[in-house]
Amino acid sequence: MFNDILNDDFSSTKGPKAIPVTLSTRIRLARNLREFPFPGRAETSQRRAVLTKCMEAMHDIKDLDSSYAVEVDDLSELERQILVEKHLISRELSDVDEASGIILSKDRNCCIMINEEDHLRIQVLQPGLNFSKVWKRVDALDSNIESEVSYAYDGDLGFLTACPTNLGTGMRASVMMHLPGLVMSKNMDKVVNAVNQLGFAVRGLFGEGSDASGSIFQISNQQTLGESEGAIIERLDKTLQNLVRQEEFARKKLLQDDGRRLIDKVSRAIGSLKSCHLIQSAEAMDLLSLIRLAADFKMLPDSYRSTADRMFIEIQPGHVQLAAGKPVEPDDRDYLRASLLRQKFAKAPFVKTDG
Repeated sequence: MFNDILNDDFSSTKGPKAIPVTLSTRIRLARNLREFPFPGRAETSQRRAVLTKCMEAMHDIKDLDSSYAVEVDDLSELERQILVEKHLISRELSDVDEASGIILSKDRNCCIMINEEDHLRIQVLQPGLNFSKVWKRVDALDSNIESEVSYAYDGDLGFLTACPTNLGTGMRASVMMHLPGLVMSKNMDKVVNAVNQLGFAVRGLFGEGSDASGSIFQISNQQTLGESEGAIIERLDKTLQNLVRQEEFARKKLLQDDGRRLIDKVSRAIGSLKSCHLIQSAEAMDLLSLIRLAADFKMLPDSYRSTADRMFIEIQPGHVQLAAGKPVEPDDRDYLRASLLRQKFAKAPFVKTDG
């Protein structure tokens, strides 16, 4: 079954048609069991007791029928890397070698991490911009889990968490956005500053500390204490809607003011993807970003947006090695990545222009 998970398609176009600017929506809840110390302060035996208790509790949760459960130390390094690249688990959990686990729902849209920084990290992910659907599911799941275990909760501080920044709701709501217009118009720094001042964080594709390759950014709430989940989501949603409008304006302005240069960039990206023989993941991400933008502008068929979304994940180091069926050195990964991209874009049409 785990091979099915590794090879499953987690691109933003799976399921309902994605909003072009927004790839996916995620809500994550941090929870801890009342009777145990936080994972970072717990003995191995205590962490093992938490893992066993949580795994057993999930058996009776309706939304987790036919779910897949595994201990992290039973996974190979490559399998862990694949799950990180699919955004199913955090890099932090992938580094935990003992007494931690993963529970993944049958539809792959819900993943529960056990004994990461907190005892439980409950997350739900959906394509597009859809906070209402994601919140409804994660809230119901959280309530069902709470009926099986006792959460650490304080009347003044809310849910108690290992990191003080998660106190209160324990909720992180985030979206993955493709913002090439703001990047190419050199307005992204201004946007990041403005969003930060509103109490939201802007990070790269793989969260904190990662680069914004491919003009892909994660935007999430930073405040969790003193504000309800609904208020946080509503405030974030308004900010994101405004960000979408700014991105759309930036794209239109780029096309109007410097259309030839934009078409040139897209044409060069198509040519590179058709003919490259060695390519690193960061460069590939930037080329795929241009392909996705071209599809949004109708310079390319919509199908190439779907292809770009899949390739954002499949060109990552772990996925390249998964396709090869063995660990591969970086230089060889660059070769295999290029081969995959040449295959996927061999029939891509070049952008036509009247002059």
